[in-house]
Amino acid sequence: MRLIDESGQQIGIVPTEEALQMARERELDLVEIVPNVRPPIVKIMDFGKFQYQKAKEEQQQRSKQKKTEIKGIRLGLKTDDHDLDVRKKQAEKFLSQANKVKIEIRLRGREKAHQPLARETLNSFIMSISVPSKIEQEIKKFPGGFNVIIAPK
Repeated sequence: MRLIDESGQQIGIVPTEEALQMARERELDLVEIVPNVRPPIVKIMDFGKFQYQKAKEEQQQRSKQKKTEIKGIRLGLKTDDHDLDVRKKQAEKFLSQANKVKIEIRLRGREKAHQPLARETLNSFIMSISVPSKIEQEIKKFPGGFNVIIAPK
């Protein structure tokens, strides 16, 4: 085994028993760092402290990740022009805040017979949004109507 001591100094290739004995003398643990190489690389360290530092690093990585939400906007076939403008402004606000937007058009009762009109309404609504965006998930039918997910560019 290739041994590295607690200060990071490379000791060299040492038999397993000798490496374990050195770790016991220093009251530390012998941890296998790289098992897939010949000879495997081991390090003398405090394993509990090592796990704690690794957990802290992972937590820091998670906190630095960019979190995007999917905001929802629901339309209907009978939604009036002014209400569409309000929904458009909401969508633009969500997109400018770097959130994804799920736009749904709900079809109720006899409206389900007018699916091409619903697709057309949804497309025209997406085209009316002035904030640069891309369609992340194409228009998809679901039992109550259609939905699409758009994301900022």
